[in-house]
Amino acid sequence: MNRLRQWLRYGTVSIIATLTSMTVLGVLVSATTMPAGWANVIATAVGTVPSFELNRRWVWQKTGKRSLRGEVGPFWVLSFAGLALSTLAVSTAAAWAARAGVDATTRTIVIEAANVATFATLWIAQFLILDRILFRGDATALSTTAPAAARSQGALR
Repeated sequence: MNRLRQWLRYGTVSIIATLTSMTVLGVLVSATTMPAGWANVIATAVGTVPSFELNRRWVWQKTGKRSLRGEVGPFWVLSFAGLALSTLAVSTAAAWAARAGVDATTRTIVIEAANVATFATLWIAQFLILDRILFRGDATALSTTAPAAARSQGALR
C-alpha cells in the first residue's frame, strides 16, 4: 500500500475515533452527573476500540488473531498516555492563563491550542510507533530477521 493512502486512512480513523469519543463525552457530560474528567476517560476508552480495530485492519491491513500483549495492551497504553499528556498540557495552559489574567476568550484559545498541539505531536508519534513497532508488516519483520537466519543456516551447513 502506498504511504499517502496509509496516511489518509490513518487520518480517517483518527476522525472516526475522535467523533466517537466526542459523542460519548457530550452524552456523559450533558445527560449524567458524572464529573467531566471521568467522562473524558470513558470517552477515550470507547474511542480507542474503533481506533485500534480500524488501524489494525484497514490502515496496516493486519489480519488474524490479535495479540493482547503485543498489540492490544501497547495500543491502549499509547492511547491513555495521549490522554495523560493532553490533560497535563491543558492543565498547564489553564494555569498559565489564570496567572496571566487573560480574558475568557484568550483562555479558551490557549487551552484549545495546547490540546491541539499535544494531539498533533502525538498523532505523528503514534503513527511511527504503530508503523515501525506495533503493526509492522511481516515483510518488514522478515527483512530484518532474514540476514541473521541466513547466517545461522550457513553456519549449520
